[in-house]
Amino acid sequence: MNYYERLKHIREDNDLTQADIAELLKTTRQQVSKWETGIQMMGADKYIVLAEYHNVSVDYLLGLIDTPRKLK
Repeated sequence: MNYYERLKHIREDNDLTQADIAELLKTTRQQVSKWETGIQMMGADKYIVLAEYHNVSVDYLLGLIDTPRKLK
């Protein structure tokens, strides 16, 4: 699974909307849509916030590993 599919997958698994993620990351719903479709890539600072929120590692969000590692 690539990074943008992973972003959408983890959001939907947690019953969150793009608007919810936009609020968390202090951006717009349209920007979240661009990230989830691979049009643009999120900055590192956003990945860190999202990883902490979902309690998973950034490498999982980026699609580098398939098993989510919990943050300590």
